[in-house]
Amino acid sequence: MPTIVPVILCGGSGTRLWPRSRATKPKPFLPLVGDSTLFEATAQRCPSGGGFAAPVVVTGAKHLGHVEAQLGDASGAAIIVEPEAKNTAAAIALAALRLPDDAVMLVCPSDHHIGNPGAFAEAAHAAAALAGDGWLVSFGIEAKSPETGFGYLKRGEPIGDVGFRTAQFVEKPDLERAKAFLTDGGYAWNGGIFAFQVKDFMRELDSHRPDIAQAVRQSVTEGEEQGQRFYPGGDAFAGIKGESVDYAVMENTSHAAMVPADMDWSDIGNWDALHEARDSDANGNSVSGEAELVDCHNVLVDTDGPKVSVIGLEDVIVVVDGNDVMITTRDGVQKVGKLKGAVDQ
Repeated sequence: MPTIVPVILCGGSGTRLWPRSRATKPKPFLPLVGDSTLFEATAQRCPSGGGFAAPVVVTGAKHLGHVEAQLGDASGAAIIVEPEAKNTAAAIALAALRLPDDAVMLVCPSDHHIGNPGAFAEAAHAAAALAGDGWLVSFGIEAKSPETGFGYLKRGEPIGDVGFRTAQFVEKPDLERAKAFLTDGGYAWNGGIFAFQVKDFMRELDSHRPDIAQAVRQSVTEGEEQGQRFYPGGDAFAGIKGESVDYAVMENTSHAAMVPADMDWSDIGNWDALHEARDSDANGNSVSGEAELVDCHNVLVDTDGPKVSVIGLEDVIVVVDGNDVMITTRDGVQKVGKLKGAVDQ
């Protein structure tokens, strides 16, 4: 079994979790579920004793302090400091070009919650086995509900007893189509977790997005090491047209595969998703901080100071962060990122 190199991607501002998540300290670096931050939990899921190498973290300069503070005792970890954000295809290529050609990369977003790390490790090793045979592998998260906020993977024919060909990448569907996917049973959520060998990923990037591949190579050639940090050259990187790895590579390769993963996964994409990921009482209420709830159902309260009292409400979210108070229905959580406070942060 090949050693797996976790490549942890840290970026974004997490505006849909405002006011708790802010540009200066976005959701990967917050303890949103349990005592560990999402970033810390991501690194902890890939221990050296479990067949994982030291992680490679790709982040921006504004998050560098948080990354280094929270890496803790991750001996041998490397940090690549992106000159600017250019989406996931370029970020993954930066990491790939700092690793041996035969290394198996496990690409992990740093802002997801996985409640069953054992199932994650099992899927990671299955994906690494496929990657060792030349496949570019996605984690197919078992679809539990007809979600319209995720892309989907359609399962193709089996590859041994480890995984499946990916027959189709499907964009975010409307509700009726999502319900049909769930009924069909052959579709999984695309969780944005991937495994592939460096040489296979770069071959596909060279084939389908040669402009990105060439610019990243030049940026790495012109880069500079400073201890555990690596600073790619900024001039070549600035010219990259940002594109996700899904669009640039995974939807174009003829070697796309998937491994099933039922691991209590959530992208913590908004306050409703966070409510579902946290423990709740018999009435579906979840409280962090000092609060009193009377005759409430499916209410989330998250306060960092003032006591919050809620009476007779259901399907409501209340967040207090310093001087900012945000109240929304569960149906309104997708609009949180449009608030002036979230946009102007």
